[in-house]
This record gives sequence, structure tokens and C-alpha cells, in this order.
Amino acid sequence: MTHLHLAVALDGAGWHPAAWREPDARAAEVFRAGYWVDLVREAERGLLDFVTIEDSLGPRPPRLDAVLVAARVAPLTRHVGLVPTATVTHTEPFHVAKAIATLDYVSTGRAGWRVQVSTRPDEAAHFGRRTVAPHDPDLFAEAADHVEVVRRLWDSWEDDAEIRDAATGRFIDRDKLHHIDFEGRWFSVKGPSIVPRPPQGQPVVAALAHGSLAYGLAARAADVVFTTPAGPDHAQAIVAGIRNGPAHVFADVLVFLDETRARAAGRKARLDDLAGAPYESAALTFVGTPPQLADLLQDWQRAGLSGYRLRPGTVPHDLVAITRRLVPELRRRGAFRRGYEAGTLRGLLGLPRPANRYARRGAP
Repeated sequence: MTHLHLAVALDGAGWHPAAWREPDARAAEVFRAGYWVDLVREAERGLLDFVTIEDSLGPRPPRLDAVLVAARVAPLTRHVGLVPTATVTHTEPFHVAKAIATLDYVSTGRAGWRVQVSTRPDEAAHFGRRTVAPHDPDLFAEAADHVEVVRRLWDSWEDDAEIRDAATGRFIDRDKLHHIDFEGRWFSVKGPSIVPRPPQGQPVVAALAHGSLAYGLAARAADVVFTTPAGPDHAQAIVAGIRNGPAHVFADVLVFLDETRARAAGRKARLDDLAGAPYESAALTFVGTPPQLADLLQDWQRAGLSGYRLRPGTVPHDLVAITRRLVPELRRRGAFRRGYEAGTLRGLLGLPRPANRYARRGAP
């Protein structure tokens, strides 16, 4: 049986807006490093492929910087992949390239990057440099170019560009550093990067896609795409539509898990009452038991999905239900790993380490 890939999306105290009001929530600790270390270690305990860390440029809810959180967590974990969100619309690709490359070094090859496009005028107002409009296709074309610049910067150092010869004083072989000379509509970047090529060569690039514009970005730029299908037939149509793009297509599922379906439903209803309205998500909302969720995940797998990114409704309750109840159930069925089989995120996802484009061609 083919093993599923499994990830969790971490967002504060959980994805439900009232999650912070749960009795076991650690809402007062969300801005402390130890909180995030505990969550990622729990994901690693469950042998998950990776965690994503949500981020945005909006003021609500307040957040820490996802890339910096991942960098803090990295030295205190050993196996699980770390995929923070970084918005491309108002961020220079040079900054993103060196930040994610640095994360790949401090995690010893477990870094990824979830590309996010900002389409909100209020977020643009934080910077005051441009205006944006929702559903503007140029924003997604710009994002694809942004990723291309980042990928070229990651390749701008060949793997053996560092000499570190103390006797001769030669630290770098300058013939193995390359200007990327990218010229496009939105970016003109010469390079090279100031960070040597990352341990993975190319850290994993991921994107969340709900519609055609985002599917196009994912197909052009991502290794992993997170989708929000309503059912297996919808998932199959999505996979068919982006078949020639990402190596992996994951389905996002928002989960509320408990001993019985009734208890899980009661917990979500109580949270909805606290929030003042039923919580609705672009992703399918699953309310039930871990074995029932395992049934759904295996059923949907026939649509061609590689795996799932689960959004815990509340933390720690639903995260622990995933790692300590869902994972053992999937393992019992022969559908999930019994140990980490690779030391890098690319390795966990079955992605080869890519050759350096400039070393292969000999020149930019």
C-alpha cells in the first residue's frame, strides 16, 4: 500500500477563531518560542512530513514572523520539515532567497517555503508603495517570477564554490559564483546570493491554490500544492488540471477530532457559539473520530492525491489527536511510515536533489 504524506498547518491556537478560548489552549504563550517548539516537536513525534506555519501581512490575528519562528524551532528538532509562509507581493525575492536558504542551513536540509500572494488593499497600505486589487492576474504572474528569481539565487553558488583554503587565503572560487541577470516586468536582479547554495540545493516550494490563477502559479512554480477539494471527484479534477506541474498535490482538511462524532460536533458547536457564528473554511471541515478521518483520507487517495495538510481546529487538542490517534491508526492500516526514512524534506517527499542550473550549463 502506498504511504500517505501528512502535514499539519499551524496557526496560533488553532484554526477556529475561538480556539484561544479553549480550556487547554496556551493563548498567553503564542508569542513565546517555547510554544512553537512544543507544537513542532509534537508533529515530529507523529512522524509527520512537515509543518507549515501560517503568516500574513494583515493585522488580525496578530502573529510572529513565520520564517523567524521556523529558524528558532529548527535547531531543537531533528526530522520534521519546516515550511513557513512568506508573502511575495510586498517582499523582495533577494530577501526571501537568503532567509529560506539560511533556514535550510540551520535545519540541516529541512526547509521549505509556502508562497503567499497578497491581494488585500489594506495590506498594501502598510507599505505605501503600490495598490493592489483582488483577483488581479498580474499578482500571480509576479509571484511566479518572484519564485523563479529565488530559485536562480539558490543556484547562484555552485555546491563546491567554497574553498576555505587557509594556506592560500582563498575562501571562494569566484568562477563558481554566478550572476543570475534576471530581467522581467517586475524584477531586475543581478545576484549572486550572499548565502551559499542551500543543503537541499533547492528547498521545497509550496503554494495554496483555490482557483485557476493560483493553480497556474502552483503549476509553474511549486513542488507541492495545497488544494481545497470538496470531495474525491473534485480532488480528481484538480489533480488532472495541474498534472504537469507540482510533484505533489495535497488536500487541506480542517479537523475537529474526538472520541465520538457527537463529542467532536459538540466541541465545534461550542466554539461556534463563542465566536458568534459557525466557522466556515475554504477547506473541507471534518468533524468526527480519528478512525473515521483515516477512512476519508484513504478513500480520497484514489483521486491521485499525494497526501494531506491537516488544519487543527484547536491546539493542542486536535494536533495531539492527529499525532497520537490518527497516525497510529494509519500505521496500523499500513498507510503511514513507522520511522523517518530520510534526513531532508526533499528526501521525505521523494524529491531528488536538483543539479545546479549554472554548473550544468557552465555559465548563466
